[in-house]
Amino acid sequence: MSASSPSSYVASNSPVSPLPDEGEIVVATVRDIKGHGAYVTLDEYQGLTGFLSIREVATGYVRNIQRYVKPKQKVVLKVIKVNKTRKEVDTSLKQITGEERKSKLIEVKRNEKASGFLDSIKTRLNLSDTQMKEIQDRILQNYDDVYTLFESIATKGIGDAVNKVGLSEEVLKAMEEESHKIRIPQNEIRGIMEISSKKPDGIEIIKSVLIDAAEGVKTNPSTISIAYVGAPRYRIAIKAESFKMAEKAMSRAIEKIQKGIEKNHGNFNFTREKSKKNLY
Repeated sequence: MSASSPSSYVASNSPVSPLPDEGEIVVATVRDIKGHGAYVTLDEYQGLTGFLSIREVATGYVRNIQRYVKPKQKVVLKVIKVNKTRKEVDTSLKQITGEERKSKLIEVKRNEKASGFLDSIKTRLNLSDTQMKEIQDRILQNYDDVYTLFESIATKGIGDAVNKVGLSEEVLKAMEEESHKIRIPQNEIRGIMEISSKKPDGIEIIKSVLIDAAEGVKTNPSTISIAYVGAPRYRIAIKAESFKMAEKAMSRAIEKIQKGIEKNHGNFNFTREKSKKNLY
């Protein structure tokens, strides 16, 4: 695991605390290894020292702790004991599940990206630390973390953020530009439409109906593509952030196309194809 140095901003809605809570998942840097365990630095707690006992490194007997952790290595640990009086923190590596580790790494990555966006905005607009703190506080009053706002702007534009956060137009514009760096994963669903018409102008009717349906979907947070496969088959593909959004857009498009074709006494049939996840 690797992680960059902590930013000057805290990109979450949790206040900075001098000590973590028992059961909390933290990111730490291994500082010094002894025979009985390792001393670590808790990255999110201003370099607070924690201790990882050799008994908490792995299940079973551990002969050599350096098989599991090495100096300067970044590790995800669980806080198992906190002595508030002496400011001592005991941690565990073996009590971390794979899902907890994955979730923490994602959180750290999101916070790093958000901090980078804020640093860029600070430099671009020549803002002070106090102004940046005020901006962050406003964001965290309405969003779970700073990155969520940038993600929202990337998918929906700044309209929703204007009403929620109440930041200046200049700051929101800078946020919009930073949000362009975010790649939003897409899910795609596809299907084959068999469309035919016996009318003399049947081809023009089909073309008009398909264009009309595509324009309707474009006004929603989804993208649509319709391609001619070979008479009488057309492939329709919908991309959206989630399968639920894609399904909704597909149902709307298919219903509109079917009604338009059958209204003009044509024939329509639809068959689903295999979906695709996490496209960019």
